Amino acid sequence: MSSSQPIPVVLLTGFLGSGKTTLLNHLLRSSRGTRIGVVVNDFGSIEIDSMSVAGQVGDSMVSLGGGCLCCAVDGSELDAYLEKLSRPEHGIDVIVIEASGLAEPQELVRMLLASENPAVRYGGTVEVVDAAEFDATRARHPETDRHLAVADLVVLNKADRVGEAELARVEGVLAGLCPGVPVVAADHGRIEPELLFDRVEWSETRGQLSFEDLLAEAAGHHDACGGTHGAHLHAAYDSVGFVSEQALSPRRFMDFLDGRPAGLYRIKGFVYFGVPGHQEKYEIHAVGRYLRFARHPWGRDEPRVTRLVLIGSGTDGEALARALEGCREPAPHRAGPETMWGVLRYVPELAAAAAAGAGRDDSDELE
Repeated sequence: MSSSQPIPVVLLTGFLGSGKTTLLNHLLRSSRGTRIGVVVNDFGSIEIDSMSVAGQVGDSMVSLGGGCLCCAVDGSELDAYLEKLSRPEHGIDVIVIEASGLAEPQELVRMLLASENPAVRYGGTVEVVDAAEFDATRARHPETDRHLAVADLVVLNKADRVGEAELARVEGVLAGLCPGVPVVAADHGRIEPELLFDRVEWSETRGQLSFEDLLAEAAGHHDACGGTHGAHLHAAYDSVGFVSEQALSPRRFMDFLDGRPAGLYRIKGFVYFGVPGHQEKYEIHAVGRYLRFARHPWGRDEPRVTRLVLIGSGTDGEALARALEGCREPAPHRAGPETMWGVLRYVPELAAAAAAGAGRDDSDELE
């Protein structure tokens, strides 16, 4: 990841015993060159030997002991931790915060969104749920329902401990508690890291993975566990690659995103809209319901092409491809700036202005 790009900060939440630490250890073992910075409440529970981040564990992990991040009076403490991990000399690609089992996710999200550190950005919230203890957890912790409502992705962990009928029942309850939020079943916390962040191959140049590399990974050409466990997690996921030399309609593309199926966990890549005044390359990052765009200049002689990878489970790849084909725009130069307001709402530095503009009546200017 380029040092000029903000580092995504992923929140890992869930009650005690749900399997957060197991999932985090899996991510660390499966990083394959990606340098993961960690903020964790219980330092001793992390398998230090599995970490391959920043050369030294001490420089890539912040331990809070028995403390709880959401109990801070303001976000200054969290900012201090993130400032340490985001220093360029550490070369961190992604930061994962393993919250206390009693933390309030909405407070952590609030603090991250309020952070003034330009080196980091919010990357979504993952709520880990124990499939075998789901009903008991809700009985002990009524706030479970509120926490699920904040999640961008739910990991239904320990799925191997329940039968198919019980698993389906719990998935049905979750669908009612957090409609539209993707739910991925897992055992021993083993999920595909690409659902949360891009893994970066180690090289002398520390270059970002190319689109072809990303697509190859999504298609399952690599063992997500790096040879550990002997399991190919990619078999549980579907992927769709989409390339268009024709610009996309911002309105039709936003309609596609608004209506994306629950099984579509991750969308990443770059989009070319070609609207006058908005000719930049728009990077898209979506985890579950969380969506963010970032603007970048095109490289010298770089073709204006949209390149996307979509990763999910139980999705209809052909239908997704057809829907994206329907987003093509043959005459982007004729589109007015108001067509971009829906996109710009998800570009952090432009969100307020876009929201104000969208509040105006432009019904006579619709495509």
